[in-house]
Amino acid sequence: MSFAPDFTGQTVVVSGAAIGFGRVIAESFQRLGARVHGCDVRVEDLRDLGRGTGIETEVVDLTDRQAGGRWIAAIEQQTGGPIHVLINNAGGVSGQSFTPIESVTDAAWDQVLEINLGAALSLCRASVPGMKAAGGGAIVNITSGAALKASLTGVQAYCAAKHALLGLTRQLAHELGPFGVRVNSVAPGFVQTNEATARQWASYSPDRQRQIVEGIALRRLGTPQDIANAAVFLASSQASFISGEILSVNGGH
Repeated sequence: MSFAPDFTGQTVVVSGAAIGFGRVIAESFQRLGARVHGCDVRVEDLRDLGRGTGIETEVVDLTDRQAGGRWIAAIEQQTGGPIHVLINNAGGVSGQSFTPIESVTDAAWDQVLEINLGAALSLCRASVPGMKAAGGGAIVNITSGAALKASLTGVQAYCAAKHALLGLTRQLAHELGPFGVRVNSVAPGFVQTNEATARQWASYSPDRQRQIVEGIALRRLGTPQDIANAAVFLASSQASFISGEILSVNGGH
């Protein structure tokens, strides 16, 4: 029996939707009947996502927290109702690589925290009033294995931000549960999703690559669809009694 929840009539918002996890998540919800809205700063990739799919796209720089709030308000005005599902996927290392902590600048630190944590704050803050009024909703935060342990990237701000996003997930689950709003997290293992993760993988020696794969019970790296499937599940009615949880999607690591 296949798992195919129906999101017909629901408004689903996906941040960081142009590439990688966000793109596949947006496409997955769209195939399941949702009205999907995606944002990103990658203009051409975002335009390509919206072309012929029915997915509504908007260029939004989520390091501007007010811009994130305006985007949510515009969607609610357009649809005439609340956001039913919010997927906080925007994140990453912002092009950074490992730098010794004594050399990390304030600007580099703040940039990574803003896109991983500040963006989620702004979109949750803007979406929650409508969810409360409607008596329900689902928020899924895409964190990382780095929310639970040290990050393979070595980027301190990234690891700190993902730990913090998991904390926000758990706190909001308790705050919003009485209003019928569920808040959960998907924590991907290593998945090649874009140029940055491809470069990260290529930077490892063949022995290190083999070590990583052999450390995974299923003996393979994950795919963006694996992550999208988990996000869809947590947003669906099948997960109606799941909140405040982190679902590690890592092949058994």
